[in-house]
Amino acid sequence: MLLIGLNAYHGDASACLIRDGRVIAAAEEERFRRVKHWAGFPREAIAYCLDEAGVTISDVQHIAINSNSHTNLFRKLNYAIRNRLDTRMIHSSIINRVKRESVEGEIKAAFPGRDFRGQVHRIEHHLAHLASGFLVSPFKEASVISVDGFGDFASTAWGVGIGANIEVEGRIFFPHSLGIFYQALTQYLGFPNYGDEYKVMGLAPYGKPTYLSEMRNIVRLLDNGQFELETDYFRHHKEKIDYEWDGVPRVGLLYSPKLEELLGAARQKGDEITIRHCNIAHSVQLMYETAFFNLLNSLHAKHGIASLTIAGGCGMNSVANGKVILQTPFKRLYVQPAAGDAGGAIGAAVYLWHKIKNKSFADVVAGPSVLKGDQLFGRTVMDHAYFGPAASNLEISDLLKSSAAELDRDGCTVIQIENERGLCKEVAKALAAGEVVGWFQGRMEWGPRALGNRSILSDPRRIDMKELLNKKIKRREDFRPFAPSIQSEHAAEWFETDDDVPFMMQVYQIRKEKQKLIPAVAHVDGSGRLQMVYRETNQLYWELIEAFRELTGIPILLNTSFNENEPIVCRPVEALNCFRRTKMDRLVIGSYLIKRV
Repeated sequence: MLLIGLNAYHGDASACLIRDGRVIAAAEEERFRRVKHWAGFPREAIAYCLDEAGVTISDVQHIAINSNSHTNLFRKLNYAIRNRLDTRMIHSSIINRVKRESVEGEIKAAFPGRDFRGQVHRIEHHLAHLASGFLVSPFKEASVISVDGFGDFASTAWGVGIGANIEVEGRIFFPHSLGIFYQALTQYLGFPNYGDEYKVMGLAPYGKPTYLSEMRNIVRLLDNGQFELETDYFRHHKEKIDYEWDGVPRVGLLYSPKLEELLGAARQKGDEITIRHCNIAHSVQLMYETAFFNLLNSLHAKHGIASLTIAGGCGMNSVANGKVILQTPFKRLYVQPAAGDAGGAIGAAVYLWHKIKNKSFADVVAGPSVLKGDQLFGRTVMDHAYFGPAASNLEISDLLKSSAAELDRDGCTVIQIENERGLCKEVAKALAAGEVVGWFQGRMEWGPRALGNRSILSDPRRIDMKELLNKKIKRREDFRPFAPSIQSEHAAEWFETDDDVPFMMQVYQIRKEKQKLIPAVAHVDGSGRLQMVYRETNQLYWELIEAFRELTGIPILLNTSFNENEPIVCRPVEALNCFRRTKMDRLVIGSYLIKRV
């Protein structure tokens, strides 16, 4: 059975293809369009998935999309009537709904001459999120939670996963949302672009929680573990917010003037960042964590299950994720590499696949959303994220031949080292000497993190490396940290955790005695957003770190995404272009090593 999953008409549009329950290919549309967080219909991502599987759209039996506009319809109408919503809000909602229901037409236009003869299924947004975490996790049973801005009129959902079953036990509905809280305060702090919340996470450790009492005026904790927003500080529930979900995603101003009355004047983009802004960022992060852990503690108290899966846009809050084991009774955590809306494509697909596999098709269409019985068989654990395009040796060779004149003018030399161990030793020597290396290998990562296949690498021991990378290569704010990639077998020696962290989705403290040894990846508070590298899932990257460890005694590399204010590079030509316009010292692309003379 071939099944496509989609996140469409929203930021981080994406597609995946699964065959008999196993993920064959998955990618975000931004990687092909070269526009960050690209929103709309993921035509190019679908085309890649079909090509990777060696099939056409005519071979696909089912398409699952991670949204169902009919979900909570009466609740939506009731809210609109009771609150006398601006007619522009209602009109905008109708337009979005029409777009989301045009999948069949989009498929026909994207693949002319190839008829899709299957069926489109619309999976409720948060159910897709929950499935994206649990149904690819290693847990037989787990508490499951999804937290984001909004999807199908809800911001949060939770429940229990057992086998291949997910039972949703509760939701928090519009207008209350931790995602909207965090996004609005991100805008207030002068970071207006879609997806800028990670900048607030990076800024927070520079401050103190001096505005926590003000945050408690904005977010109220309830006795049942839930939360509410004080809506006077927001606009989304009563005014039309300018959203753009076609191309570059944009979100209009979410906070009201009352927020500035509470916190003072908002920072404008480009203004100097002061200690006041750092303190507000710290308070925002702490308020989010307080509300999130309040909900998690309530969920654990109900079921006592030791394992937890997290999904939704707020599942990208790696700082909070790293504190789950410390701040709640949960003992094990799984966060898939694309926890946000992109991951909903896989969630919708695997959820539908399990329903079809375990029930007749008529029951899939008409039956309940919760499956019964022991249906663990057929579940596939996502223990790596390498589901994107790869480049052949011929493609790389042809590119370098056609670019020979430009590389010569740039003062570059090209050599080929076909022995992988020899290649790793040569690159490790360059890294230990302080060089910055672009590393392009194998299949591109699924999700927003570079995990050793589309990475820029450097020596974590260099105290000046963070400043060098931020100013000369990444060209971004100097307060933002860089991540450590560590061989999995050494992780507990260096970090205060014994959990599995393969996807760089959790931040943990670096052991105090080790922090001075790796200053380039130690944030101001001594933490690091680590990636454990497993020999079984990425042998070449593990071998590179091993070669570096043999030279230096350090089983860690600084790893940042291979890009420069653009989506992570996807194809060899993008890697070469990024190398040429930045000040990287070397580019390793397949077995070829390019060095500036």
